[in-house]
Amino acid sequence: MTPDAPPGPPDSRPSDDRDASGDSTRALRPATASGVRDRLQEEKGKVADKKEKIKQMSKPPGGFDGTPLPDAPPGYTVKFSFHRASNLPAADLRSKSSDPFLHATITADIPKRHKEDPPLTHRTRTLRRTTEPAWEEDWVVANVPASGFTLKCRLYDEDWPDHDDRLGNVTVRVHHLHDGWEGLGPDGHVFEVKRRSGSKRAYLAMGVTALLCANRHMSPRLHLSMEVLGRSDPPHAQMYTVAPTAWVKHYSPMIGRLTGVKVNRDDGDDSASRRSEGTQKYDFQANEIQLSGPVPPRLYHRYVEFRPTIGRMFSSKGVRGRVMNKILHKQHSRVYNFDSSTEYGVFRPRSDEASLQFLRMAHFDEGGRVFTYVITLDGMMRFTETGPEFGIDLLSKHTMHSDVAMYVACAGEFFIRRVGGPVRRHASRGSDDEDEDADGTRDAGPTDPARYQLIIDNDSGTYRPDKSVLPDLARLLRRNLPGIDLQQLLVQRRVAPRGARRGWGGRGAAAESSGEGL
Repeated sequence: MTPDAPPGPPDSRPSDDRDASGDSTRALRPATASGVRDRLQEEKGKVADKKEKIKQMSKPPGGFDGTPLPDAPPGYTVKFSFHRASNLPAADLRSKSSDPFLHATITADIPKRHKEDPPLTHRTRTLRRTTEPAWEEDWVVANVPASGFTLKCRLYDEDWPDHDDRLGNVTVRVHHLHDGWEGLGPDGHVFEVKRRSGSKRAYLAMGVTALLCANRHMSPRLHLSMEVLGRSDPPHAQMYTVAPTAWVKHYSPMIGRLTGVKVNRDDGDDSASRRSEGTQKYDFQANEIQLSGPVPPRLYHRYVEFRPTIGRMFSSKGVRGRVMNKILHKQHSRVYNFDSSTEYGVFRPRSDEASLQFLRMAHFDEGGRVFTYVITLDGMMRFTETGPEFGIDLLSKHTMHSDVAMYVACAGEFFIRRVGGPVRRHASRGSDDEDEDADGTRDAGPTDPARYQLIIDNDSGTYRPDKSVLPDLARLLRRNLPGIDLQQLLVQRRVAPRGARRGWGGRGAAAESSGEGL
């Protein structure tokens, strides 16, 4: 048995652990430097991403869309005549009648710039308490393609403030147009109204009546006629309304009381000379005026998607987007409501009569009012009075005016100024003073359109029209509103007209410093 060897002297060499530790320490140094470089690259990437986000926020998608109109063969100008309807059901059981109107939509195989472009529509006036309405209204549409079209007429019973009752529809399909097309004949054609989409309640009452009366028929009828007026002028890929050039005034007394907006009870007080102030009433007015087309092709703007929720709202996607879309549609129908107080009218296109009607709807220069406007792709101009008050500002959003349309022609604000005379105030802003002449009489507003200026801008955060299209807007308005002097204000001067609302102290300065003739 071998004895254990005595322990030897301690080894002066470093242990394996220390070697490993030392080697590990020396190996970590280059790895740490590489990690620092990776982190630096990562931080640089984050900074670049932030810069890109800031760039996108400064110029989000939307605004002016320079997409040209597609090529299309020449089309035809067609006149649709909505004569009358008969044997309509009585949607109102109390009065045993209806308040019928017709809503027409025309579609055709014509190329569009974008699939979101809205179809062409027309609404007749509402006739009260009748089941045999005789509208006798014409609708003239240009650039209907030779390949034909589809006209869908929906009949409704106006039932404000409840939902309008549908009374049925008629669909007419025409597969070919040509010079000398006879249309539906000289006397038109009577179509049977499809009841499947109509109000079940109205037709149930009609069925009970038909059982009691042997000669009573269940099917309503609609009398239409169509006529080709000739070839249309270019641009051929743009269907548009030629006539009627009509106007509609919507009244909302409840909204007027909530927002504190007052108007003259007699519209003649807006321009008439009176020793005492006319009677006023609370009312919020929404205006529609159909301009004679075509709208210049460069007037084409998409909503600006400066937030993801905005895109979902316009496209009605997601829960929040659908809710917001429905709320805005509801707000539009509330402001632009049709009821027994709604006024309708027609004027000669491109005439002094058109200019005078526009001035009446804008109350001439009374009170230094500022209006928010939207012009649709078919030339329908909608506008309401705006103001710094929260309630009025909320009801003057361009999204509401356009009825959440993805594309519009133009949007902004405007006001009316009388040339060579003082501006009269109105009492809706809490001022009872009036500008008076030396003899103490209230200054009379002239009714000559040449005595007024239309100061218009492109101030819209929703659509952000490009200032380069303002000359095209001027041509459209000059053509439709002859005699009125047009001036433009660029978007950066927005504070000037808003600050000039009360008493109009700064209006002249705003026009002199920022105005530019169109």
